[in-house]
Amino acid sequence: MLELLSELHRLPGLVLVLGALVLPLLPVTLRRVAMVALPILSYAQLLSLPEGIAFQVEIMDGLVLEPVRIDGLAMVWGHIFHIVAILASIYSLHVAERGVEQLAALSYAGSAIGAVMAGDFITLFVYWELTAITSVFLIWSPADKNLDRDPAECLRTGMRYLVIQVSSGVILLAGALAWLSARDWDPEALRFGHLHSGSIFDAELGAQLVFLAFGIKAAFPLLHNWLQDAYPKGTHTGTVVLSAFTTKMAIYALARGFAGTDELIALGVFMTLFPIPFAVLENDLRRVLAYSLNNQLGFMCVGVGIGTALSINGAAAHAFAHILYKSLLFMAMGAVLYKAGTCKATEIGGLYRKMPWTAALCIVGSLSISAMPLFSGFTTKSLTMSAAGEAHLTWVALLLLVASAGVVEHSGIKIPYSGFFSKEEGKKITSQDIDGEAPLNMRVAMGLTAAMCIGLGLYPAPLYAILPTPTDYEAYTAPHVVGQLQLLFFAALAYVLLKKRGLYPKEERKIFLDSDVLYRRFAPAIARAGWRRGLGPLWTGTLGLGAGLLRGSLGTLYRWTGPGGMFGRSWTAGGITRWSGAMIGFYLLYIFLWS
Repeated sequence: MLELLSELHRLPGLVLVLGALVLPLLPVTLRRVAMVALPILSYAQLLSLPEGIAFQVEIMDGLVLEPVRIDGLAMVWGHIFHIVAILASIYSLHVAERGVEQLAALSYAGSAIGAVMAGDFITLFVYWELTAITSVFLIWSPADKNLDRDPAECLRTGMRYLVIQVSSGVILLAGALAWLSARDWDPEALRFGHLHSGSIFDAELGAQLVFLAFGIKAAFPLLHNWLQDAYPKGTHTGTVVLSAFTTKMAIYALARGFAGTDELIALGVFMTLFPIPFAVLENDLRRVLAYSLNNQLGFMCVGVGIGTALSINGAAAHAFAHILYKSLLFMAMGAVLYKAGTCKATEIGGLYRKMPWTAALCIVGSLSISAMPLFSGFTTKSLTMSAAGEAHLTWVALLLLVASAGVVEHSGIKIPYSGFFSKEEGKKITSQDIDGEAPLNMRVAMGLTAAMCIGLGLYPAPLYAILPTPTDYEAYTAPHVVGQLQLLFFAALAYVLLKKRGLYPKEERKIFLDSDVLYRRFAPAIARAGWRRGLGPLWTGTLGLGAGLLRGSLGTLYRWTGPGGMFGRSWTAGGITRWSGAMIGFYLLYIFLWS
């Protein structure tokens, strides 16, 4: 343990976790400087560690932890997590309240960085749970101007989020223990590495539990509702941070432990498709982006499931680019929320007149997520598509193309149009109701993020150079460029034609239910019915029986110890002598018989 304490300075992310604790104590100006300086300092610390290092420490006899493991796979996430932490800190500099939001954001980022650098299950579990505990305060934080944000509802949402996130950690711990138990508690089995390939149904129990834990945070289908429930309830700055870390940390964990797991392909394809109708129908634009996030995670899961060097590179590259352009889109919607007080498409219109820079930067994010040539999505998403083709998974490649067209509809067109360019007639908040652009720091953060989205689209070589496996992949081939332009053109044409004919769903003030209706409505209804029909009477009867037994026991006890009972009345000296002599006699007899 002393060895671990002496090496704390070498633990990536710990600078953020510990440094964030002092932020609320600092004056506003110094706090703003520290918010940007801390992630820069943490990034410098990570870059100072040589690749290939595996820092190990023995905390007790035979139990060796590996809190730091630097390799190509981990470094992709290490780079992008630090970059987005810096950008998110710049984005939130205008928040002057001395609350827990900045503390939570940096601690959350540091925990996610520590998790992707963890080389053993115990370290991974600690950081895994720390991300849950720190991130929930971004949902509970009161520092916001969101007119649609009810503090009581945010509290309930945060509790649901926390239960699900902590449950993921508990399942992870159970899986790790089962994995160790199956290996007779061999300390070497404590290392977190590749756990299974092939069908997950053929894996041992420990691997299946770990897979489930990762799947919860990766928002697998039917396990995804926490994402759409929680992220739109975050503050205008907090949701930017939320969108970057938890789900991508889970994708890293899947790539580390379950590359080549067959079910990830089917799960990933389904994840790319099922959010499309929800995103098209949804009114809350941050909720649209939450569904879009599910869609993008599906592409990454497919890459991990294919399990080849190219597909793993594709999942890593897509995660890197996705964090940037999704953060940019959430930043743009956060700016709308900050200025207009709402992000609902039915409430806002014509905001581009007062927020032209935010609108333009939002379009950069939309073009990036749509994989337009010269933007980051084009040079990263295509690796996974190519890997599916090389693996002769034709059906996967075709369905991913369909999903890519869906992305153009809801994130490429709906987000910028509904957020900035929709008509002002009939809208509660228009350009006349806001006082201008977002604060300078928000525009600077969006501008830097947009520049990186364009830079990776124009020149992806630096990103390709840090991928887990060396690659000579070339994105700008004639078939790829022409094919992608065709997809974008026909997707946009379909949107225009559907709009012109009145067939495209109109924006409506409605809440669209997802599969969470099963546990948020049906489960309570079933529980209430079961209580009325059986459990309630049984519970009442059990309580009545217990109360009767308790009353009888207390009555008997009172008769023996009450004023008139044997042990309650006064004893004479002779009576005490007789009882004492009897007890001594029994004790001597016991000694005689059993000694």
